[in-house]
Amino acid sequence: MPEKQLGFHPEHNHSHCIEHAMEDARAMCKARGLRFTPIRELVLKTIWQSHKPLGAYELLPTLAASGFNSAPPTVYRALEFLQEQGLVHRIALLNSFIGCPHPEKNHQGCFLICRECNNAVEIETQQIEGALENQAKKYNFIPEQQSIEVLGLCPNCQKEASE
Repeated sequence: MPEKQLGFHPEHNHSHCIEHAMEDARAMCKARGLRFTPIRELVLKTIWQSHKPLGAYELLPTLAASGFNSAPPTVYRALEFLQEQGLVHRIALLNSFIGCPHPEKNHQGCFLICRECNNAVEIETQQIEGALENQAKKYNFIPEQQSIEVLGLCPNCQKEASE
């Protein structure tokens, strides 16, 4: 199974995802001269706890339990920073956020989202982006931002539905 789809794989070792994401975030912030504050770190780690996108309000109890200000502006500021640095993507369909497995590359997100379990996986989009650029050129349109979200059933939920 391709690496990008491991979030749907039942034997996926998710702790590796969390460790890798946190190491990447610390290194990127250090290299860019940015502060990876404890709140930003906690928000990112919480988002990476599963492959289920989380909304801002779902993050508030974790902040409160850790002794941080759990007011919505606090979490929104942390999410804005993480998104600006490419560490998380916003999934508009679910009004939620998911960790980016490749923050070192500037890219647009394309997600497969399971409508049953809400797991989401980011997939490679080079061919899709090329096709979109070609279509935009036909209309003399300059794309600035894109996000593709595909709703369907993951292999685990397909299997459960057929049993």
